[in-house]
Amino acid sequence: MVMRIAHDMVGIMRYAYIPTISELHAFCACARAGSATRAASELHLTQSAVSRALGTLEDRLGVRLFHRVKQRLVLSEAGRAFRREADRILADLGQASMTVMAFGGHTKVVRLAVLPTFAKIWLAPRLKAFRALVPDVTFDIVSRLEPVDFDADPFDAAIQRSDMRPANAELTPLMEERLVVVAAPGLLAGRQALGDEELARLPLLQQTTRPTLWLDWFRDAGLDARSVLRGDRFEHFDMVIVAAASGLGIALVPEMFAEAEIAAGRLVRASARQLVVAEPYSLIYPPRSLEIDGFAAFRDWLAGSGQEGMARATSS
Repeated sequence: MVMRIAHDMVGIMRYAYIPTISELHAFCACARAGSATRAASELHLTQSAVSRALGTLEDRLGVRLFHRVKQRLVLSEAGRAFRREADRILADLGQASMTVMAFGGHTKVVRLAVLPTFAKIWLAPRLKAFRALVPDVTFDIVSRLEPVDFDADPFDAAIQRSDMRPANAELTPLMEERLVVVAAPGLLAGRQALGDEELARLPLLQQTTRPTLWLDWFRDAGLDARSVLRGDRFEHFDMVIVAAASGLGIALVPEMFAEAEIAAGRLVRASARQLVVAEPYSLIYPPRSLEIDGFAAFRDWLAGSGQEGMARATSS
């Protein structure tokens, strides 16, 4: 019993040092405005209420957060350090609130982590077709380049390559990744599909998150690939595609991401060859996600859409 009471007291004392939300708002507003009066106007409170909140916060933390200089509030060293964390905490709380509000009073919200260019070019334009079939499912989609830890991250599923699946997650393959070489027509100067030796002499655009793509391409051709890592570097495939369309260099990208630019004539195929990546794009999810209303329907629709797209690509 004594140990239980001591443990409870420690918990109470620990929470005594944690600022309230109103105190954080008052502190951040004073840091922005430089006075309690202007902070009060921003927060729609009285000046005395803001001053009390600020005084309580300083007493709670045991440090002076502001220096009072000629009717102005100037952050102390402790205040400057605390402001960064206070701003972050309030921003995170706001984001968490918006996420919860997205549920809109029902549970049919699917939270997805998706590779950025896949989300922008392939997934987003197709969601309206799924909405027509299952109108009461809401999506919360975040771009994600790293594998998802479904025990720690707030996602119900991820659309990534199959080699990014964590342990104990289910996987539904969606489509192969077919890499093609594309360039602006002007960069080829009227030449048609180039051989790999010719490609190696041109500026090759690099993707920082997939740095071995050109190495894989030239190794597949049986060529020395040691000199192909030169060239401008970009983080996402959509950046690489825009750079290629501007004539900056030759791009190696998934065919489905370049289809619109090819159809519009801003890019052309610069090689007759293509390279199929061993790890397909896949829907990755923990088994618990199947309990979400509409998730199984989304999985099946997604798999069907992916297979239809691959069938069209193969026949073209």
